[in-house]
Amino acid sequence: MEVLRVVVLVLSVLVALVSERFVVLASFSQSLDSDFTFTLPAGRKECFFQTMRKDASLEIEYQVLDGAGLDVDFFITSPSAQVVFSDYHKSDGVHTVVDTEDGDYMLCFDNTFSTVSEKLVFFELILDNMDRDDEEVEDWKEYVQGTDVLDMKLEDIMDTINNVKARLGKSVHIQTVLRAFEARDRNIQESNFNRVNLWSVVNVIVMMVISGIQVYLVRSLFEDKRKIRT
Repeated sequence: MEVLRVVVLVLSVLVALVSERFVVLASFSQSLDSDFTFTLPAGRKECFFQTMRKDASLEIEYQVLDGAGLDVDFFITSPSAQVVFSDYHKSDGVHTVVDTEDGDYMLCFDNTFSTVSEKLVFFELILDNMDRDDEEVEDWKEYVQGTDVLDMKLEDIMDTINNVKARLGKSVHIQTVLRAFEARDRNIQESNFNRVNLWSVVNVIVMMVISGIQVYLVRSLFEDKRKIRT
């Protein structure tokens, strides 16, 4: 019985250590991805706000999927009211803000230069280092120094998981961008298809009118307009 109790006690300690290790591992910061598609009316400007922490990273990629010209003006303004990036009449763009400030970043899409056409805009945000806390990292390092009993290297596990997560996130990002390109190309093709059909109908009507005029002119050449007196 004493041996069984010792074995159970050792197993419980090992399970507790493993669970605590993975709880600590789950608390590491992860990148946050989000995407959004919206309609930007003609003559309007739409702004979005993203709250950032100090020394974090913000990446935004946008594309104009539909609308005349496929272009839009874009601005990123920091919490200190400084314009970080600006694009004019662009159909797409990618910008990265590193070492961000505490506060709300303003992301604006401007279509005021167009008075007729609305735009369909897609953008994706990738936020990094939003949950990092230096004190928590130091506490974690102090914690793991005395827990090498299980012969596991938590840093190696963390690096492997982070690499896998980064690659999966990159794959999702590429698929999202490809879907946006596909949507834009489909809208362009549908617009060209409607334009070709319209001009085809116009050409057919013009050809029919010209054919009728030609028939009338040819018949008028052979008509005898002289009056016959009896």
